[in-house]
Amino acid sequence: MANPIWIMTSAFDQLNLDQTVEKAIEIGVQGLDLCVFRKDGTRDDFVATHLDYENFGPDQAKALIDQFNGANLRLSIGAFENLIGGDPIHRVKNQNHLLRLIRMAYLLGGDENDVKVGTFVGYNHELGNQDGGFEKNLLEYQRIFGPIIRYANSLGVTVLYENCPMEGWRSSGYTGTFNNLTGVLAARKLMYELVPEKNHGEIYDPSHDVWQHTDPVEVMKHTDMARLKRIHVKSTRNVPDPFWGNMYPMQQIRPEWAEKLGVSSSKNPWDRHHYEATLPGFGLGDSMDWRAFVSILKEKGFSGPFEIENEAVLSKQTGKMGAIVQGCKAAVQNLAPLLWELSDEGWTYPSREYTPLKDLLRTDVPLLTMNELV
Repeated sequence: MANPIWIMTSAFDQLNLDQTVEKAIEIGVQGLDLCVFRKDGTRDDFVATHLDYENFGPDQAKALIDQFNGANLRLSIGAFENLIGGDPIHRVKNQNHLLRLIRMAYLLGGDENDVKVGTFVGYNHELGNQDGGFEKNLLEYQRIFGPIIRYANSLGVTVLYENCPMEGWRSSGYTGTFNNLTGVLAARKLMYELVPEKNHGEIYDPSHDVWQHTDPVEVMKHTDMARLKRIHVKSTRNVPDPFWGNMYPMQQIRPEWAEKLGVSSSKNPWDRHHYEATLPGFGLGDSMDWRAFVSILKEKGFSGPFEIENEAVLSKQTGKMGAIVQGCKAAVQNLAPLLWELSDEGWTYPSREYTPLKDLLRTDVPLLTMNELV
């Protein structure tokens, strides 16, 4: 079975949905993970809002299914925010937004159409700074996400967590960079024990482990494959630094000290660890063995989409649409021999494996808030 390649639409924040679908067809992918971030959210990095979540009902769901079937594309939706920590007002808004996305996924067919909802969990540093703070964050996750996952389960929807530690979510004046509970496999294992329902799992991004000097192949050997639904395609080029070492993030120090002594220091919240975001096969060396990674996934029977999350320095970060599209095309071509079949036209995705989204004509359900859920 050939794995489809999708694109996460955060790379196309300059475009509307129709334009993004056109780019997907041009690039030659089989689906889109539609970013549906809050318009009044606090994030300003790699975010996009490609659906009108405030005016989404059965009619809009049917129109979206028709549009994607006409383009031979599949879809999922997601927004990635801090749901258990950070500013209390935005925390609740993020929780309510996730409930909104779960309803939207239900209207789009949910698990029957493989329409998942992607999210972060986040981290609560008020709890985390206490003795036993990691365990307290796990229990806070259980308190908040237990009702959310059970609600999603009642609607036939699966929620997926991405494993980015979100190292830039706190000022570089702090020594720690762990800002998302799902950033380590141990936490994800414990989370499924605390909330045992089957309708939540993982979007795994190997690049986040690579810059932490963790082998994604070894992580996959210990991952519950029933929980793994998506792979993010994003590479990392690790840059050795003799000043701070591999264990610790780079810290913010006075610029005059750094200049006088030639010591690297943090210039912005994301400038914490020594790596560059790249895409497979596009312009920069890669500190990851994609062939070994794909091999372990195939050995373990993974059949889900590989989603290109374009944050690459030479592609998305240029701000140039031509470079963004070029980077995505390069990633597709780099992965094609690992994922697709060889034909007279080269390595191509077999059209027989595409199945259209079902138009299930779902009856609308009321929009819930956390106050009503817990």
